[in-house]
This record gives sequence, C-alpha cells and structure tokens, in this order.
Amino acid sequence: MFAWKVILGYNGVLNSALLSLGILKEPSQIFLYNQFSTILTFAHVWLPFMILPIITAFERLPRDLLEASADLNARPFTTFRRVVLPLVMPGIWAGAISVFSLTMGDFITPSLVGGTSGLMLGNVISSQFGVAYNWPLGAAFTLFVIIMVFSALALVLRRGALDNF
Repeated sequence: MFAWKVILGYNGVLNSALLSLGILKEPSQIFLYNQFSTILTFAHVWLPFMILPIITAFERLPRDLLEASADLNARPFTTFRRVVLPLVMPGIWAGAISVFSLTMGDFITPSLVGGTSGLMLGNVISSQFGVAYNWPLGAAFTLFVIIMVFSALALVLRRGALDNF
C-alpha cells in the first residue's frame, strides 16, 4: 500500500513519467487521495486472497469432465459455462467472502491513499472509537459490519457453495 502512495504521489513515479513524456507540465495531485487510488490499492492488496481460492478450485477440477464435454462436441464457451463454472463457483465464493470481510474491516488503506475521499465504514468505526470517543455508535457500526459479513457467509453456506471446498 505504501508503494501505491509512492507511485501515485505528487513526486511519484507516475507524475515523473508523465512529466518526462511531456504530457504534464507540472506534477498533479489528481492521482492520489481519491476513490480511484483507494480501489486500485484494494485490488492490489486483496487480489491474492481472491486468486488463491480460484486457483485451488481449478486444480481440483476433474479433467474427465472436460474430456467428456469435448467428446460430446461441446464448444469451449459451453464447456466453461456448463461444466467449469459450476465446479469453480465454490472457489469464487470463498474468495469473495474473504475479500469482502477483509475490505470491510480495513481502515488503514483508505486513510493512506484515499485521504478524506477514502471514507469507508472501517474509517468511520475507527474514528468513532479513537477521535470522537463515541464507543456506543462505533460498536453499533461494528455490529452492522459483523451482520453483513455473517449474512453473506450464511447466504453462501445456504446455497451449498462451500460444501465440497
């Protein structure tokens, strides 16, 4: 996350490259402390938590089913839609739950790269406990996050997506 701050900063790599190419005449602050920089940093930080369960699901994919689909003259898109995607879906759900729960609790990343525009629920909870000393409201927000994460997990478990994963 600190690397993105260095890359997107006022004297960062991106501004230096755009200055040397002649695209900008002076460094710009539009690359950092906005919602785009927060989303970019989240995508970079949490990408392994999404990719690893999907890779695991693809590794567990039975090759016999792919061969059977090819023997039945199914097109590659049909094989992906009817065979691969339903079997890989538990890995997608596991990654989505991991990334969702980690993002809901993260308050450092929006503070560092998002500035005041990087306001997320984790920042609001942190400020209620630390700055405003309003612990009851902070606890209520925390309970809201816990309910959201458990509801998403219950929905996934109810669908049976994680039974064989």
